[in-house]
Amino acid sequence: SMPSEMLMKIFSYLDAVSLLCVGCVNRNFYHLANDNGIWLRIYSSCFRPKRTIWKMKSEQPETVSLDCARLHDRKPGYWKKEYIFKQIAAVKTRVMRLVKPVDPYTGLPCKNKEAIKASGLSWIIVLKDKNGKEHIMEKANLSFKDTSVTILWYSTNWPCLDILSTLKLFGVTPLLPDQSRVPSKNRPRRRSLIAEYHLANLTESSVALGADKLVQLFSLNPGLLVGLWKEKNEIAFVMGSLHYHQLLERSTLGSATVQYALPPDKPVLDDVDPEHGLHGYSLHLDMHGGSCTYLCGTFRSLFCRKGDIANGYLRLTVVSLKDNTKHLPLIGTLGLSWETDAFKGNVKDCYVMDVTLLDETGKPFWCFSAPVYMELSSKASSLYDYMGHIYSTDYADSEGKVCVELVWLEETKEYFIVNLVLYISTRKVNNWYGTNY
Repeated sequence: SMPSEMLMKIFSYLDAVSLLCVGCVNRNFYHLANDNGIWLRIYSSCFRPKRTIWKMKSEQPETVSLDCARLHDRKPGYWKKEYIFKQIAAVKTRVMRLVKPVDPYTGLPCKNKEAIKASGLSWIIVLKDKNGKEHIMEKANLSFKDTSVTILWYSTNWPCLDILSTLKLFGVTPLLPDQSRVPSKNRPRRRSLIAEYHLANLTESSVALGADKLVQLFSLNPGLLVGLWKEKNEIAFVMGSLHYHQLLERSTLGSATVQYALPPDKPVLDDVDPEHGLHGYSLHLDMHGGSCTYLCGTFRSLFCRKGDIANGYLRLTVVSLKDNTKHLPLIGTLGLSWETDAFKGNVKDCYVMDVTLLDETGKPFWCFSAPVYMELSSKASSLYDYMGHIYSTDYADSEGKVCVELVWLEETKEYFIVNLVLYISTRKVNNWYGTNY
């Protein structure tokens, strides 16, 4: 019942973030909060716009303040949109400046952590129950590695697993990053859908990674772990591992309903080299358990002979079983660390594997970050230098496979990688290089 003139007077004292929030109250508030006069004042105080008018008999242009412009020449909400677009563009310029320097070992930007902080980027998961109600989980711990960021969500009020239908992973950025330094659930934000998972029959349709005394871990593809309390069969926490390659694009350029579509690769043609696409690869490998790093190494000059192409895959041998000079020790006992408000633990024999494979030009070719587990092999060690149990770790997606063999040395209490092979899809190679293997 308050007159519009009085509301407009009140709104004129609000900042940009408060105006956007007020506009969500009802339709009348939305139209009033779109007023060009209010937003032009905000815009002018931040960007100081100028309009240039050219006179016929003068060599010098006369600059006139945009405050003198006739506001009714613009549609309602015009200066609000201009202000928001300018703010987003300013942040994007700052982020692009940070991601420009590239690490020669990983082929990825050197300052990913700084770029994420500058963009105000965070991640949330949205659980949807069978009645259509959404439950937003925001509380998370971040752990940054060389090529990935690990996110752990935990809460004391997870909805019952039996009533849930889907889980969606979103990247979230503040609509006005410079105005939203203090985190708040009510600040205007944009969502970018990264992945969607179906939770029906979770324990049957997903891969069981391992368990400790309190929780059991299940893997959802791509790159998400769900920890369930053993006694209640309810969610204890969710852990995601996101590779830096295309992370900012996926987390910011998608919409709330549609994932960001990666642009198609342009073939790197070479008519001179008859084995184009078979050599010059580099691998950066990280093996970690959230907080602990077990292995971080770079391997160069990887190649595949034409005779090693079989069953639609190129074989790249990184560590050979026969060459014990290249066998790699791991630091510590493999396991995935987790915590909640009340409990914490470590699930043994599983970890997060970050693979960054670069082509001969140093461009990221195949990248992923995913939780994996070790399986005890039935075969005994045939290596004279090692006497212990053999474990294997396998990973596969549409672009390739990774096969790792490890030996556990009881005397020194450490694992050794004795075999590490990458299998790259020939379809991926042919599309990338324009070849026909």
